[in-house]
Amino acid sequence: MSRFTVYNNIVTEEKWKKVNPNNIQLGEDWLEYLQSVDRSPQTLQAYRNDLRIFWVWCLDFNNNKYFPELTKREVAKFQNHALNTWGWGSSRIRRVKSCLSSLSNYIQDILDDEPEFENYKPIVRKIENPAKVARREKTVLTDEQVEYLLATLVEQKKFECACAIAIAAYSGMRHGELLQMKPVFFDDEHFVYESMWKTDKVRAKGHGKEGTPLNKFVLYGAKPYIDLWMNEREEKGIDSDWMFVTVSVDKNKNRIYNQRKDTSTWVDWCEEILGVDFYLHSLRHFTCTKLHRMNLPSHVIQEFFGWASSEMLKIYNDLTAEDEFGKYFGKNGIKEIKQGSLTDI
Repeated sequence: MSRFTVYNNIVTEEKWKKVNPNNIQLGEDWLEYLQSVDRSPQTLQAYRNDLRIFWVWCLDFNNNKYFPELTKREVAKFQNHALNTWGWGSSRIRRVKSCLSSLSNYIQDILDDEPEFENYKPIVRKIENPAKVARREKTVLTDEQVEYLLATLVEQKKFECACAIAIAAYSGMRHGELLQMKPVFFDDEHFVYESMWKTDKVRAKGHGKEGTPLNKFVLYGAKPYIDLWMNEREEKGIDSDWMFVTVSVDKNKNRIYNQRKDTSTWVDWCEEILGVDFYLHSLRHFTCTKLHRMNLPSHVIQEFFGWASSEMLKIYNDLTAEDEFGKYFGKNGIKEIKQGSLTDI
């Protein structure tokens, strides 16, 4: 079963019709402003969803009050309701409060020349966040599990999924980056350092519509699975610039191939095979951990992922210091460790 998130049927069409129109308009004005400063469509949609929930809460439990008139006590009341009635986790509450805080800053910084808002002061950040608690147990995948998963997918002839899992496992790509892969990225011209492919720049996580453009690196170990999927594409006559596709049929019964957007079916298959909680992001941890285990220098791992900060190395490395003791210490004292190379993987 996929990692579980508490989703409540909070916003209904009937309730939405009763929401304070001033709140709706204020929210839309803010989102329009964010669009003008090049916030990504994904960010805007997330903010819109969070606002809809908060506006309905105001309707149901706070007399449909206009947002600029909220008090700190009322913000705390919302937080308590989300935590103890809706069962939200601390991370989700922090995310929604961050949205509301950004809206508050917009009122203070952009609308301050309007008489209605000239004395407005943001209050959302005054309310302490709930303690951050991990509600989901992290899945740490072993080499054996990933090898078994890939072998089983191949045995089941699920070559597209096997290719995607292999690319993720040998690159540490995010879900959104993975679905931007193209067959041309895996030709000879993109093969570098005799050990990996270097893709053209794709949209990685970051500010703006284009995010942070990054070249992604995919280690050669993914090749058998890439080849299987490329061969199947050729056999099926799949003509698409995108590596991973969905198919539809037009009115003339012609097949139309589109960029795949959803991987939930793949995740379900992987969970069924492994018998553990599986999510694509676990392969990002898997890749980083494996590179650490192979004794690659930290700056090489950081460059491989395209991380601006070395702090990310700590987040995605699942090895503990105790896990590493046997590598560095023996009965004769401290061992001499050979530095690893990407060609070893």
